[in-house]
Amino acid sequence: MSDAYLALEDGRVVEARGRAPGRTRGELVFTTAYTGYEESLTDPSYAEQVLTFSYPLIGNYGVRSERFESDHIQPQAAIAREFTEEVVEWCESEDVPAIDHLDTRDLVTSIREEGAMKCGLAVGPDATPEAAKEELDACKGMSEHTDIGAQVSVDDPEVYEGGAAATVALIDCGAKGSIIDSLVERNATVHVLPYDATPADVAAVDPDVLFISNGPGDPVNFEAAEQLVSEYLGDLPVAGICLGQQVVANALGGSTEKMAFGHRGVNQPVRDLETDRVVMTTQNHGYTVGDPGDRLDVTQVNVNDGTAEGLANEDLGVITRQYHPEANPGPHDSLDFFDDVLDLVSADAPVAASD
Repeated sequence: MSDAYLALEDGRVVEARGRAPGRTRGELVFTTAYTGYEESLTDPSYAEQVLTFSYPLIGNYGVRSERFESDHIQPQAAIAREFTEEVVEWCESEDVPAIDHLDTRDLVTSIREEGAMKCGLAVGPDATPEAAKEELDACKGMSEHTDIGAQVSVDDPEVYEGGAAATVALIDCGAKGSIIDSLVERNATVHVLPYDATPADVAAVDPDVLFISNGPGDPVNFEAAEQLVSEYLGDLPVAGICLGQQVVANALGGSTEKMAFGHRGVNQPVRDLETDRVVMTTQNHGYTVGDPGDRLDVTQVNVNDGTAEGLANEDLGVITRQYHPEANPGPHDSLDFFDDVLDLVSADAPVAASD
C-alpha cells in the first residue's frame, strides 16, 4: 500500500513512495536541470509551487548550505523519480513533503501537453487518495495570491558591502542570493530593499542603479516595484532579471502573459539579435513579456519559442534579462550582464527624460 498520493487537476491520483511526510497543495511544475537541485529547491521563484525534477536521481552529490539561494526550501513540495537520503533528511528537517518512486516522465509529459496544473499532496502513514483530493480542492478554491512578495522578500533593508563601483538598490521580489553575490564581486555595494519599498526608501539609499529582482507569481502583483521603475525612469539606470524584466516591461507600457508550462532548467538557448551569438541559460519563470510596447527594444530571444529574453532602452539606461545571468550552478555564458549593468553607471546613463 502506498503512503503518498498526488491528486492532479486532470482528475488523476498518482501513487508514490512517501519520503518526507505532510499535506500540501500548489501549482505543479517541472525543471529539466540535472544538477543544481540545492539551488532550485531554495530559489524563491518556486514559492507556492510543487517542483518535479525530470532528472531521475536527485541528491547524488549531497546537500551543502553554501549552495543555497535562500535560507530555506521554497517549493511547497518536491517530487523526483528517486531522492537520496540526504535530500530526504533536508526536506524532513524543514517540514516540506517529498515523494519519489513514481513516473516523473509521465508527469512532465502531462505538464507539457496540458500546462502547469494545480495539485494536492498527502504523504505519510495515514495518507489517502481522499486527503490528496481535499488538498487539490482547497487549491482550486483559493483566490490568486496577490501579495506573494511578502513570503519571499526581506522585511527590512539589508546592506551588502562590495565597494565603490556602484550603489545598487535591489528591490527584493524574491531575489536569489547569487544575484547579490554577482554584484558584490564586481565591487558594487548592494542595498536590498523590501518588495513594497517606496520612492522615499530608494531615495534614502541614493543609488546609482535601480535593480528589480526575480520572484514568484504574476508580475502584475508587484505594483510597488512597477511604480518605482516609473518613478526613477530617466533619473537612474534600471535593470531587471526574470520577474524583474516583466515588471520593467509593464512599467514602460508593455504587457505580460502566463506561459503554458514556463521555462525551468539550465539548458535554454538564447540568441542575441545584435551579435547572433547563442548562449545557454538558466531559467525559472512561468510568465513572459508578451508585448514589450514601443519604448523597449527586444535584444535577445529564446531559440525554442521566440519569447523575449532581453529588453533595452539605451537612451533611458534600461537593460533586462528574462533568464538568470548569475546562473548558479551554471552555465556561466551570460555573467557579463552584470558588467553591462555597471557600465551604465560608468557611462553616466541615462540621458533622456522619462516623459
